[in-house]
Amino acid sequence: MTGKLRDGGAMSMRPVARSAIAAGFVLLVSQSGAAGADQGAQLTAACASCHRLDGRDMAIPPIAGVDQDKLVSAMQAFKSGERPSQIMNIIVRSLTDEEVATVARYLSTLGKETAQP
Repeated sequence: MTGKLRDGGAMSMRPVARSAIAAGFVLLVSQSGAAGADQGAQLTAACASCHRLDGRDMAIPPIAGVDQDKLVSAMQAFKSGERPSQIMNIIVRSLTDEEVATVARYLSTLGKETAQP
């Protein structure tokens, strides 16, 4: 995958790493049985590996504190393929609509909006 850094540079990720991240996320999602905030925390644990929830990673947009509706909209666009991203398309397709809503609801409570999803 080749993506753009915020400063305009390029980043790349080997297909093996991309697959490992996606597989890890799918495994995490399949094992999460808790409800509410606990489920939100479990589902977003994998998100934090790329999107630092403290907002300090400049290469990948922060998602903590972003408006819930914006997050749902962004994840639906990744899920449908309307918004291309090799990693995000795989990850979000592994989530049910209910899990997407849970993730968005949880992330929106983590702080003020710092970036667009």
